[in-house]
Amino acid sequence: MRGFGELEQAIMDVVWAAGAPVTVREVLEQLNGQRPQPLAYNTVHTVTEILHRKDWLSRAKDGRAFRYEATKSREEYAASLIDQVWASGADRTATLVRLFDEMDAGEVAELRAALAARSSEGGWP
Repeated sequence: MRGFGELEQAIMDVVWAAGAPVTVREVLEQLNGQRPQPLAYNTVHTVTEILHRKDWLSRAKDGRAFRYEATKSREEYAASLIDQVWASGADRTATLVRLFDEMDAGEVAELRAALAARSSEGGWP
């Protein structure tokens, strides 16, 4: 699995932020509100359908249009990217240490709390 392309990422960001199913028109309006050069409806529709076929978006008919909703969270996407790093043969421990070196104290505290909670719930041996 590869990461999203630029437009795929932008569409997913809009869908994740919406918190409810959205139409292509709604996604287009959000995207064009942030761009100097507007995108065409057909371009956004095509990429949205690609994301649907890749199983990142589900869709449900709403009148003549479809409403799209994310099938996976932003965190699941990020985790899938990390899985790709592990598959590359990178040293997991060294990679994690490098990642943790980039975290601020608050993020490290949140990570420690999450690991402690997971451990106390029996998530690890």
